[in-house]
Amino acid sequence: MRRLAALVLGLAAPALAHRGHASLAVVEIDAKSGAVVVTHHLQAHDVEPALVDIAPDAQPSLDDADAFRALVAYVGQCFRIRGVALSPAGQRLDGDMVQLRYIGRLKGKPKRLLISGALFGETWDDHATQVNIRRAGITRSLNFGAHDAEKPIALPGS
Repeated sequence: MRRLAALVLGLAAPALAHRGHASLAVVEIDAKSGAVVVTHHLQAHDVEPALVDIAPDAQPSLDDADAFRALVAYVGQCFRIRGVALSPAGQRLDGDMVQLRYIGRLKGKPKRLLISGALFGETWDDHATQVNIRRAGITRSLNFGAHDAEKPIALPGS
């Protein structure tokens, strides 16, 4: 009987494990034109519970068009690059992966960026966002907690 109980607990342990809450934002900057493309890679298992806070009048499901529009607006408001107007430029839902794209353009040739990258703090105190900034073949990264303030980063290829 003990062996059976140990086997059952051993099989259930992975299901009980904490899955962490994280996302990835990739900022690609064209060194010549200053065009900016931001692609957010989000996990549906993190996003759907957050829809209760983001879109309280919609169904907390990525299948609900109102909730999905609210998610696109929320990420567009929370993730910012100072001085760059980012506009939604496409979304994709593929299994548990949600991709949101935004486009914009740098003004001039700045040597550093100020990025606000904290997401989903209303729902997950432990949510982490890694931001990879790519320009001229160089990638630099920033990490944000759920409640972190704007952070500076030297622009790659400056």
